[in-house]
Amino acid sequence: MLMTEGLVVRYPKSKENAIDQLNLTLEKGEFVCVLGKSGAGKSTFIRSINRLQLSTSGLINWEGTDLTKLSEGKMRHIRSEMVMIFQHFNLIPRMTVFQNTLTGAFGRRPSYKNLLGIFSEEEKQRGYLALEEVGLAKYADKRVEALSGGQKQRVGIARALLQDPKLLLGDEPVASLDPSTSRRIFQLMKRIHEERGLLSIINVHDVELAKEFATRIIAFRDGRLIFDGKPEEVDERMFAKIYQ
Repeated sequence: MLMTEGLVVRYPKSKENAIDQLNLTLEKGEFVCVLGKSGAGKSTFIRSINRLQLSTSGLINWEGTDLTKLSEGKMRHIRSEMVMIFQHFNLIPRMTVFQNTLTGAFGRRPSYKNLLGIFSEEEKQRGYLALEEVGLAKYADKRVEALSGGQKQRVGIARALLQDPKLLLGDEPVASLDPSTSRRIFQLMKRIHEERGLLSIINVHDVELAKEFATRIIAFRDGRLIFDGKPEEVDERMFAKIYQ
């Protein structure tokens, strides 16, 4: 379970809160899509969960632990249970698909092994299985700079699977992809979400994608939560409220 109580995030020199007094409880098994205009607070919310963005005040409780109270060292351990899929992939272009996938294991390994690129046979096997799961096993030895946008995002998902996560976070993971590819990526994320029983929280700009795949939709406006409900409840009136 993920719970926030009175969560506030304010950026330096800003007079307004990017996230303003957020009280929210999300449960394992929910596939949550987050809507809102640019600057509404979607990315700030996602990044505050794994503490890539520090909060100003309030509580973030993940499975009984208040993340706002943790040292950076302890937070690194918690982050190993969380994965983030980014809009711009965050891959290493000159490395192969397989090498990029293996970096998903870095959070739970000694630093010297990461620096030297030492991986056990079990880790390599898990890497290949992750690539099979996203349909990219035949591209394992190809450099990621040669892939399409949709293929790169699938590498990002394979890398995430190697962490064996409990929480899947997506910060506009399909914003730079065409509609057809975006839908395939959402299908892949939803299938993995269901097979692994995750809590998934995905920022998305496409309302129709959110309504098709989400089990729950939340929406922000000016840092405040203005909607929390079922996909079918996002009608024209609510759409106007979110995006006017």
